[in-house]
Amino acid sequence: MHVLVVEEIDPVLAQMLTQHGCTCHCLPKATQAEVESLIANYEVLVLRSKIKADRSLISKAKKLQIIGRLGSGMELIDMAYATQKGITCLSSPEGNCDAVGEHTVGLLLSLLRNIAVANAQMLQNIWQRQANIGTQLSNKTIGIIGYGHTGMAFARRLQGFDAQVLAYDKYKTNYGNQWAKQATMAKIFKQADIVSLHVPLNKTTHHLVTTNWVKQFTKPIYLINTSRGEVLLTQEMLPLLEQQKILGLALDVFETEPATNTQPQAWFNVFKQLQTKPNVLLTPHIAGVTHQAYIKMATVLATKIINQLNKK
Repeated sequence: MHVLVVEEIDPVLAQMLTQHGCTCHCLPKATQAEVESLIANYEVLVLRSKIKADRSLISKAKKLQIIGRLGSGMELIDMAYATQKGITCLSSPEGNCDAVGEHTVGLLLSLLRNIAVANAQMLQNIWQRQANIGTQLSNKTIGIIGYGHTGMAFARRLQGFDAQVLAYDKYKTNYGNQWAKQATMAKIFKQADIVSLHVPLNKTTHHLVTTNWVKQFTKPIYLINTSRGEVLLTQEMLPLLEQQKILGLALDVFETEPATNTQPQAWFNVFKQLQTKPNVLLTPHIAGVTHQAYIKMATVLATKIINQLNKK
């Protein structure tokens, strides 16, 4: 089997596949056009976040049997067309879910306790105790939207904070466990103080979070998104922050990435407004990025590819 590994992926993946008898070609700097020109020679394609396995690429993949996506989320792959072509699509959400869970807790605590704001002030020799009085997590109700690997990892890390954890997942049944109680969205709308998004990006979840969605909450909320940027209609969050329907907003993912001035002006104007808000916390899509997660994602994906090849 010939395997094409594109983008920066931990070497353990290629090592494991080579030990299984595969021939791996690693091209971490490959462009979309280069991958399309080469793909006809490979049975397995492994990608991460830059290369898209779209219809154009898949149509050129005459031998392709497996597409492996390092991480979670399959929006980079034309799943319907791949399935039509008999191509198996694999991912490794188990690999970085713990990292995402930890990062989400960090964002939440920073929002509630004004950690980022206070740190920025201290770097300017500003000592503000009274202005930075925080809110405790204990006795709060946390609503987790999407109870897959990352949602569950977040819930698990909330144990010990004496908070009520509710979870909603439209794709599952009987998913409540020792870390979160299964709940309807109606219950979360009524009770939640904090909302954390852990959903895949698809037609149903694209711009799920809008003004109308947020206004269904009985109480003002703290809102965290570590799933996918396009789940949130970002520009509609700005007035909700002003109105204090959203008390704090933490984003690790954005509708357009990277969130810099190289992106369309309309989007960058929204991003610049977010930067001015003291109750907004921004990180550059690093929730799932740790040294340990890179290795685990590669190991998990390699294992899945090997298991799939063994079925052939």
